[in-house]
Amino acid sequence: MEKTILQERYELLSPLLDERMKRLFVAVEAKLLGYGGVSQVAKETGISRHTITMGQKELKEAKKEVSPERIRKKGGGRKPITQQYPVIKRELRKLVESTTRGDPECPLLWTCKSLRKLSDELKSKGYIVSHTVVGELLDDMGYSLQANAKTREGKEHPDRNAQFEYINARIKEWQSNNQPVISVDCKKKENVGNFKNAGREYRPKGQPEEVHTHDFPDKELGKAAPYGVYDLTQNKGWVTVGISHETSTFAVNAIRQWWLSMGKEYYPKATQLLITADSGGSNGYRVKLWKIELQKLANDIGLSVSVCHLPPGTSKWNKIEHRLFSFITQNWRSRPLVSLEVIISLIAATTTKKGLEVTCKLDTNSYETGIKVSEEELKAVNMKKNDFHGE
Repeated sequence: MEKTILQERYELLSPLLDERMKRLFVAVEAKLLGYGGVSQVAKETGISRHTITMGQKELKEAKKEVSPERIRKKGGGRKPITQQYPVIKRELRKLVESTTRGDPECPLLWTCKSLRKLSDELKSKGYIVSHTVVGELLDDMGYSLQANAKTREGKEHPDRNAQFEYINARIKEWQSNNQPVISVDCKKKENVGNFKNAGREYRPKGQPEEVHTHDFPDKELGKAAPYGVYDLTQNKGWVTVGISHETSTFAVNAIRQWWLSMGKEYYPKATQLLITADSGGSNGYRVKLWKIELQKLANDIGLSVSVCHLPPGTSKWNKIEHRLFSFITQNWRSRPLVSLEVIISLIAATTTKKGLEVTCKLDTNSYETGIKVSEEELKAVNMKKNDFHGE
C-alpha cells in the first residue's frame, strides 16, 4: 500500500519538530481535512486523537498559548511519583533495608528482591508504580546492586596479627643477610584439553574460541598441577607442572629444582633457606611427609631450611598468590589449555611491568599417595620449633 501525502509529509517533518510543534502540525492537518479529519490524521500518523484535539484547543485559545520556549503549559506532563505518593520512598525503604530481615512478617524475607517483585509488593499496598520507576527511586535513594563482600574471617587466633609481624620480621632478617626467601604453593589443578578457560580476549566479532560443552577431564590428557616457587627478593618465579598427584614429595622436588636451576645462582653464599607456605595442602604444617622431604632437601643442597606457615584461613596473603599466580591466570585467560606444552608456554611467558620473570618445567615423575611416616622416621628429622608459636 502506497503512503499518502499526509504520511510522507509527517515522516519528513517529524524528526525536525519538538513535541509541541508536532501537536500543532497534526491539529492543522485535521482542521484542513474537515469532518473526520481527527480520525484520519490519527490513523495515518499514529498520534492519538487526544493529542490532536489538544493541539486544536491550543490553536483556538491563542491568548492562552504558551511561550515559544516552552513545549508544555506550566504544570503539564506527568507528575513525579514522589508527588503522587509522598511516602513511597519510606515504604520502599522498608522492603529493601536489611533491618527487615529480622521481621518475620516481611513478605520479601525469603525471596529475591528484584525490581519487579518490589514493584508488585508496592502495588499490593496501593502504590501503582512500574519496576523501572522502582529502579529510579532506589538510585535516587543511594541504593545499588551489591554482591557479598568476603571480609569476615570467622574464628581468629588472638595472636594472628603478631604471627604476620613475626613472619615479616623473619623475611626482612633473611633478606638483609642476603639469604633466599621463597613463597610456595600449588595452584589449582587444571584440566588439559580444549576446555573453557575463564576470562575474555579480543577476537573477530562473532568468532569466539569453540571449546567443549562439558568440563569432564580427558582420561588421556589428564590434569596439570602447577606448583610454584616465588623468590621474594629477586621477583622471579619457578613453576613445576606435575602430571601426577600433588604430594609433599612433589612439592619439595619443585623447590629442589628451583634451587638447582635458579636459587644457587642468585645466592652463591647462602647458608640457610626460608620458606613461607600455607598451613594446609602438601606443604601443611601437620603433614609428616613434608617434614621428611624437607630434611632430604636440606641434606641435598647443604642449607639449613626454615619454614614459616601462614595462620589458617589466610592463604590469600601468601605472596605467591598475588605476585605470581594472579599474573599467570591473567596471561592465560580465555585460552584453552589444550596441551601440557601450551600450559608451560603460557606460564613461562608471564611477565609484569615490575620485572617478574617465570621459568616453567614439566615434571613427568609419578608420585605415590598414602605414604605412611613412622614415628621413628619423624624423630630422625633434625627439627627445631620456633620459639613463637612453634606448633
